[in-house]
Amino acid sequence: MNRVDEIGPDEHVRGADDATLTLIEYGDFQCPYCARAHAALVELSDELGTQSGGIRLVYRHLPLSDLHPLAELAAEAAEAAASQGKFWDMHDMLFEQQRQIMDKQDLAVLAESLDLDIERFRTDIVERRHRQRVQGDLARAQHDGASQTPSFFINGVRYQGDSDRESLRQALTEALGR
Repeated sequence: MNRVDEIGPDEHVRGADDATLTLIEYGDFQCPYCARAHAALVELSDELGTQSGGIRLVYRHLPLSDLHPLAELAAEAAEAAASQGKFWDMHDMLFEQQRQIMDKQDLAVLAESLDLDIERFRTDIVERRHRQRVQGDLARAQHDGASQTPSFFINGVRYQGDSDRESLRQALTEALGR
């Protein structure tokens, strides 16, 4: 298995390859702490990204299905959107609309709002076409020592702090000094 900071060609990456900061997140689309981190990272990417040479975000799935019954399905929905070129759009909506997502139908509504081929999306979900990808991320999370969400690695170093804006800002700023 690869080192935690090795980014594969099929991974979900937002930001420049030569960014000064690489933040790897193992996340769960139903986790409220991940949603909080998402909001913080949107702001921090704008704030620190221009000052620091950029932030590259890598997202890997870690659905905690025991705690969040829709977590794995939401991850598969994000992968179904990815197969149509809209992973990050779905990623953002899943976090921003998290409190409104109660069942499978709500995921389809999000897909429709993104102008996805809804029949293809529904088939992907019903047939669980992207389950293997999600399971692969779960295996990698276990290998990398990520067992809770969100789990972050900043430039390959495990971050153990909180997911609020100020804690993440401090950790990213400190990583710039390394």
